Amino acid sequence: MNLPQFNDIWQETTNWQPSPDQQLLFDELYNKIIETNKYLNLTRITTPEDFWEKNLWDSLAPLMGYDLNNKKIIDIGTGGGFPGIPGAIAFNRGQFTLMDSTTKKINFIAQLAQDLDLKNIMTLVDRAETIGQDKAYRNQFDFALIRAVAETSVCLEYTLPLLKKNGTAILYRGNWTQEEEDKSKKIAQLLGGNIEKIVNQNTPLNKNIRHCIYVKKIGNTPKQYPREVGKPVKQPL
Repeated sequence: MNLPQFNDIWQETTNWQPSPDQQLLFDELYNKIIETNKYLNLTRITTPEDFWEKNLWDSLAPLMGYDLNNKKIIDIGTGGGFPGIPGAIAFNRGQFTLMDSTTKKINFIAQLAQDLDLKNIMTLVDRAETIGQDKAYRNQFDFALIRAVAETSVCLEYTLPLLKKNGTAILYRGNWTQEEEDKSKKIAQLLGGNIEKIVNQNTPLNKNIRHCIYVKKIGNTPKQYPREVGKPVKQPL
């Protein structure tokens, strides 16, 4: 099944639109996700229009102000592969690491990357708290992407230790309050980051609320962060 292209909406909202080859990859991605979803719970988003809006547009719109080609990007808690797989299709010279703690999902993504010939995707089964203290990953990435898996303080503790200096964490959120912003500024500073901007760009079809928080790493993250597995969620900063 082919996805709707919505090239006019891509162009209007992101100043970008997929090439014919990228559109074919999006179609293949959709069909493989729908097929796999019959036996592995990857997503509740199954109609073509919803998949386009909530998995493709939602993944890519926050990235389009940056050039991720020739950069190292990690997608933390990627789940069914979002935003990482659309990112790897759109920026095919970027090096994407898709990480999740669920082995079945990462195995699916590894096979999918092979099937779609996406050579710029690496996969990793692990926890953010663990790799954040591993020299192979700490301070290694230009971008860290994380969808709304937990409150903002947790996302900051997961992402900032992984970034190089001047790297950017992109936090995908729904609702956003002034109270969250005030608290997050202090936590970002504690972890060596600075909130550069907060963008509200609601989804184009259903007008669902979306905020994207962009955090630049300007200093070193103290060695004790991230804390041990489970602690950032149970005892948020």
